Amino acid sequence: RFRATLSLRFHNSSSISELVYTQHNSSYSSVLKSSAQNFRLSTPSTPTPLVIITPLHASHIQATVHCCKKHGLQLRIRSGGHDFEGLSYTTTYEIPFVVIDLLNLRSVRINVEKGTAWVESGAKVGELYYEIAKRSRTLAFPAGIGHTVGVGGHLSGGGFGLLFRKYGLAADNVIDARLIDVKERILDRKSMGKDLFWAIRGGGGGSFGIVLAWKLKLVAVPAIVTVFTVSKTLEQNATKLVHRWQYIAHKLPKEIHMSIGISRVKSNENEKMTIQASFRAVFLGSIYELLPLMEEKFPQLGIVKEDCFEMGWAESNIYSTQFPIGVPLETLLNRNRKSILSKLFFKAKSDYVKQPIPEITFEGLWTKFYKEEAKSAIMVFVAYGGKMDEILETETPFPHRAGNLYSISYVVDWEEEENKNSEKFMSWIRRIHNYMTPYVSKSPREVYVNFRDLDIGTNEINDKENSHEQAKIWGIKYFKNNFDRLVHVKTMIGPENFFRHEQSVPPL
Repeated sequence: RFRATLSLRFHNSSSISELVYTQHNSSYSSVLKSSAQNFRLSTPSTPTPLVIITPLHASHIQATVHCCKKHGLQLRIRSGGHDFEGLSYTTTYEIPFVVIDLLNLRSVRINVEKGTAWVESGAKVGELYYEIAKRSRTLAFPAGIGHTVGVGGHLSGGGFGLLFRKYGLAADNVIDARLIDVKERILDRKSMGKDLFWAIRGGGGGSFGIVLAWKLKLVAVPAIVTVFTVSKTLEQNATKLVHRWQYIAHKLPKEIHMSIGISRVKSNENEKMTIQASFRAVFLGSIYELLPLMEEKFPQLGIVKEDCFEMGWAESNIYSTQFPIGVPLETLLNRNRKSILSKLFFKAKSDYVKQPIPEITFEGLWTKFYKEEAKSAIMVFVAYGGKMDEILETETPFPHRAGNLYSISYVVDWEEEENKNSEKFMSWIRRIHNYMTPYVSKSPREVYVNFRDLDIGTNEINDKENSHEQAKIWGIKYFKNNFDRLVHVKTMIGPENFFRHEQSVPPL
């Protein structure tokens, strides 16, 4: 029935067979899996959509919204498939649902003279970077480093990356958008009004409508940036360096992005296990500007010229996802190449740190990495400060601004054959998260919505009475006091709560 209604609304019905995949279609499975990034959420027992629609233009999306409303079907919208809990292509509810996959809507139009870009939601971050880099060595956009991440989801949740200490988040640099609302209208910034435009820039995907395209303000970067990665093991004083980094990294000039990756490795001597901290930096400037800065601010790290490499801004994003130096810029266009987190079975969590963590706490943390299930686990610390201290918490729904020294992300992953024991990996990351409770943000314990985590709470499927109270439990962790304004926007534009999922903003 759904398909019949849809073919009436698709104006060119010959295209329906190429754009609509039912479970009986031979390509259904490959389309579903094509951008499912977390394999934990694509096992034989994972609920799958009745139909996947791959629209070629806005009218196909409008038709799908119309038909889902008419037949009482839930809708999921996928741009890159990187939602950590798979909410863009599956559900924990036992209900029939439809997926709109935006993979065909991925044009990128750059205007170098005006320093702007229009990019469709189905484009990948890498495709955006490639198009910018092809036209200019000195323009950039401050989004994340995962080049296979879809632009739509990334911007919907905020989007931080190598330039966020200098220019803020991806969402802070959105200047217009085209959105299909629940009434199937196409709205721009002017016609959607300031509240809705505020909500879509960081309020999380899947709550307010379907953003077709975003107008971005490009930013200035030098033609040459400098990167380094220096790894230290426990035997090389890693704990003291990590501890010291907390006092320095957030106060460095805005031009430098610093992070630490923590993981377990084999030490060279006698193959015994140790913990390694990899200090990474991307600096908007030359080696000769970076070296004296590091010598002055963080001499303990001992950075020398041989540690540093100069490259273009776009290449620094490829480098930051641990590709070897010198791979071609076209690497950014490879939609299927494994990124650090894609095509794995994984569980992730996040935290914000407002006070330096004691050395002894780190020592206690390292011991947990010697557990068998932590063999490929990683923690990443990303320094805040800079521009992030200057943007008000209320400027967009993303509230994690001034007062944060750094963010932490935790990831544990495992292989397919280990998935039958997935609980032991999930349990490991929950124990780590629990251990960190006294040392991270409190009341609320803040979480980044793009590192989605269903452990912090979910909406009941049809609980009209308590939906707001239930959502507030997870909502204030993602959005702090901005949650109430998001609820107000939703109540105004979508009181019937058509656009909804396990962690969507509910109406009052």
